[in-house]
Amino acid sequence: MKTAAIQMVSGTSVQANLAAARALLQQAADQDAELAVLPEYFCVMGMQDTDKLSVQEKAGSGLIQDFLSQSARELRLWIVGGTLPTATSDANRACNSSLAYAPSGACVAHYDKIHLFRFAQGLEDYDETRVLDAGTQPVRFELPSRDGQIYTVGMSVCYDLRFPELYRALKADLLLVPSAFTYTTGQAHWELLLRARAIENLAYVVAAAQGGTHENGRRTWGHSMVVGPWGEILAQQAEGAGVVMGDVLCSRLKEVRLRLPALSHRVL
Repeated sequence: MKTAAIQMVSGTSVQANLAAARALLQQAADQDAELAVLPEYFCVMGMQDTDKLSVQEKAGSGLIQDFLSQSARELRLWIVGGTLPTATSDANRACNSSLAYAPSGACVAHYDKIHLFRFAQGLEDYDETRVLDAGTQPVRFELPSRDGQIYTVGMSVCYDLRFPELYRALKADLLLVPSAFTYTTGQAHWELLLRARAIENLAYVVAAAQGGTHENGRRTWGHSMVVGPWGEILAQQAEGAGVVMGDVLCSRLKEVRLRLPALSHRVL
């Protein structure tokens, strides 16, 4: 199964970001991808934290969700829409939600980011808890590929990557990590953490990231990649918008899990 990690440098205009995402999704479809993963906040990277609230949508309806559904249907792709802000009972707070769409256009999975990022170093000061509510439940879905294989796909977002217990709970063949890692933390830990999650779970990882300098002045690390279940980097792109293609093979999963049945050796 061909997968695509979509890398973007999203700005403050939702319409412009959706247009950019559509062009990249088309590229993925043209390269015969079955699954395309957009980065965290593909739809908007605002000037301040509260800008998320102005574009939040109720689950099941809205411009951004309609775009994802229509794109999946028209391009005949499985699409995981990075993340978008979805409404809560409090108008001043939202969830950071990752939604998965089948080629029919139906939304088949909704994951609210569980671990909310906080980091302070020098002029960098991030705290997602200022406007976001955390999710509580791990989410996975089944993806039947064109060749008849069925893959279990585990959903996660960005900062979740630092919490290996989430990925253990997912018990997935393919782990998705749409992200907007900061340049500072990404340079230090991004590749290391992605490869570790792949190795620990003997699973493929598709990590779609924001990668570049944004309108709001923030610089994200990028380096979107596809990682194999032995921890090998199959494809990646450093910075700038692009499509990172990688093959997910059921036979490779079976091979490494038979050779090293570590998942069945767990004690704790």
